[in-house]
Amino acid sequence: MSELGRQDPRRNATAKPRLLDRVREQLRLRHYSYRTEQQYVQWVRRFVLFHGRRHPAAMGGPEVEAFLSHLATVRRVSASTQNQALAALLFLYRHVLNVELPWLDEVVRAKRPQRLPVVLSPAEVAAVLAHLDGVYGLIASLLYGSGLRVLEALRLRVKDVDFEYQRLLIRDAKGGKDRVALLPNVAMDPLQRHLQRVRQLHSAAIDAGHGGAELPMALARKYPHAHLDWSWQYVFPAGRPSRDPRSAILRRHHLHEVGMQRRMRAAVRRAGLTKLATPHTLRHCFATHLLESGADIRTVQELLGHKDVATTQIYTHVLNRGVLGARSPLDRLNTADPTGGARSRVTPDRD
Repeated sequence: MSELGRQDPRRNATAKPRLLDRVREQLRLRHYSYRTEQQYVQWVRRFVLFHGRRHPAAMGGPEVEAFLSHLATVRRVSASTQNQALAALLFLYRHVLNVELPWLDEVVRAKRPQRLPVVLSPAEVAAVLAHLDGVYGLIASLLYGSGLRVLEALRLRVKDVDFEYQRLLIRDAKGGKDRVALLPNVAMDPLQRHLQRVRQLHSAAIDAGHGGAELPMALARKYPHAHLDWSWQYVFPAGRPSRDPRSAILRRHHLHEVGMQRRMRAAVRRAGLTKLATPHTLRHCFATHLLESGADIRTVQELLGHKDVATTQIYTHVLNRGVLGARSPLDRLNTADPTGGARSRVTPDRD
């Protein structure tokens, strides 16, 4: 039976684990997120199936290049998707198969094109927020008012909300880094009222036997009852409990990001906007509007959690600075001639 086949229940406990199980084991050993685990396992499976179920140990650089070329030319995936597939395969060879990679330098990495982010004006943001209410309206307020990524907002724990210092503590964000984010004045009272309702739901969930939240790393073993502690609960819990995909334990997880995406899409449509705005657009608006108000770019970089200030500089594209500070020559044609000549105007074609 292939290593990709179903596990035979008659196999004894000493049988060699399947390839994908070994991939999962190494990912969890290195504390990769469950979402990354899902993606990497899928890419390894697709790679093996693409080459007729050949074992990756019998393949190398040419097979990896052929698979990546297929993704780019036939499947027409984006550069970021192609690079994710490459990262999964490199993880497979390095950490699962322990194979040396002399062909690594020959593998061509796709170059991601630099795209300008979609940014709404303050009036457009206000129009979108006006069509979002309840829990999702509060989440949207934090995305725009604090510059959070969607999952950063959804993964907030009660202990990470600091009303005294008016800040949010973002734990284990992109790149495994922690940072401090702003807690807007406007969101203070709604967030406190929301937490009061969540605490009531938490008490009812404990009585029902599923009030615990997932704990990071090995805290569940170190503190067996901490998953029931109020401080560890999610600020935006899901309406129903769900089973942890790794432990199969019934937990109260946070809201799914798809719900926020759907409501944002509906709010943009009801606001009559033609821009393709998503929940992440509100983070772009946070950065751009801060810079417009005169905030230092290093401060914005720190609030966003960017490693390099060059990433933050992309938000200057909508400011009246630099390139956009120049005046169009067409506008100069529509001004009076400083020498006293006639004013030139551009008029539309007439029928």
